[in-house]
Amino acid sequence: MTNLVITLLAFAFALGTLIIVHEFGHYLAARLCNVKVLRFSVGFGRALVSRRFGRDQTEWALSVFPLGGYVKMLDEREGEVAAHELPRAFNRQSVYRRFVIVVAGPVANFVLTICLYWLIFMCGMPGVKPVIGNIEPGSAAAHAGFSPGEIIASIDDEKVITWQDARWQLLQQVVSHKPIKIEVRNLNGARAWRTLDTSAISPSQLDSDFLTALGFLRDGNPIPSLLGQLTPGGAAQRAGLQEGDEVVTANGRPVKTWEELVNVIRANPGIPITLDVMRQNSLVHGLQVTPDIDEDLGQKIGKAGIRNPYFVEVRYGTVQSLKFSLLRTWDTSIFSLRMLGKMITGEVSLKNLSGPITIADYAGQSAQVGWIPYLIFLALVSISLGVLNLLPIPLLDGGHLMYYMVEIAKGSPVSDKVMEIGQRIGMGVLLLLMVCALFNDITRLING
Repeated sequence: MTNLVITLLAFAFALGTLIIVHEFGHYLAARLCNVKVLRFSVGFGRALVSRRFGRDQTEWALSVFPLGGYVKMLDEREGEVAAHELPRAFNRQSVYRRFVIVVAGPVANFVLTICLYWLIFMCGMPGVKPVIGNIEPGSAAAHAGFSPGEIIASIDDEKVITWQDARWQLLQQVVSHKPIKIEVRNLNGARAWRTLDTSAISPSQLDSDFLTALGFLRDGNPIPSLLGQLTPGGAAQRAGLQEGDEVVTANGRPVKTWEELVNVIRANPGIPITLDVMRQNSLVHGLQVTPDIDEDLGQKIGKAGIRNPYFVEVRYGTVQSLKFSLLRTWDTSIFSLRMLGKMITGEVSLKNLSGPITIADYAGQSAQVGWIPYLIFLALVSISLGVLNLLPIPLLDGGHLMYYMVEIAKGSPVSDKVMEIGQRIGMGVLLLLMVCALFNDITRLING
């Protein structure tokens, strides 16, 4: 029940934030162009709550259907306009001003994404070093010569620090079906280069775990139970553990991975645990650790104040963070467009489309992991919303921009008949996309 509440709250906050930012972009541009705004609505349909503010007495409303929003401007096509207000009507503005007002919504989403990534890069993104686990025999990874325990250092000469970086770089190359040049190093620091063939990856495999399809298995995580930095005064330090120790047993049971060690500590809040550790090639017996008691989602868990040296936090200065946030926003936007194009041509499966159920699930999962993962989720959805709205589909912002570009080219507005036909086509396309996305959501729920 707690998880459901967190999911709903996380989804509602994300949806509300993205809608408000998008519509505020339209609103701000309209005000700067001296166009009168009649209503700013979060949601569609009947208004649940509304208030009027400002010089123009704009109505600010929260409406019954929350999956979207709109800014209603003064327009002769939608009602009678008083003579003294005609210069402030949207339809009386030049095509360039109308273009700016419409494009401001998606631009606001990109600006939000840049700000979120800027904050994330400055605060630090937690991650795990890209340590390779077990390899599927006969797979592309096996043919390339990868071995368990190797750490990915770079992909096509792009340095990678975490598995998130590696996954992102690999995904971009896999979509293109190009051979990937990967630099790896082993635990002794020796470096080698591998060439990964991605030509056998099918469009349907991109919808699932494409790393598994390449042969990088998720089981058999080789990250050892090695102790990194210890929290001063924490349970581990009080017990006499040292940085560099490798835990080999807990309460007499073998411990082979970091995950096993964490599970033992979390399951024993305030309860002594006897550890045997390997320290500088010598076995140290009987170190007794009593994990401190903490709470996670209302449950008591144990914490020992230890970090694994394979876990890293990527952090940059203010200027570098801004630079990387701009690059990440640009790269992700272009990649989203490439994926959409490949869906149209059939090179990528339509199963990659996600609807509100999947987005809500991701919102809840990321929120439970921490605020940084949640901000990353918010940034990705904001980019998707910006890119989607720029598509040249009637009813979307991109459809209006397409009409304005035609108007600029031919010197006169698109006829009402053409716009009416375009609206019907746009409605059909959007309904098709919504049905496909919801079908994918339901399929994912059924398949777990």
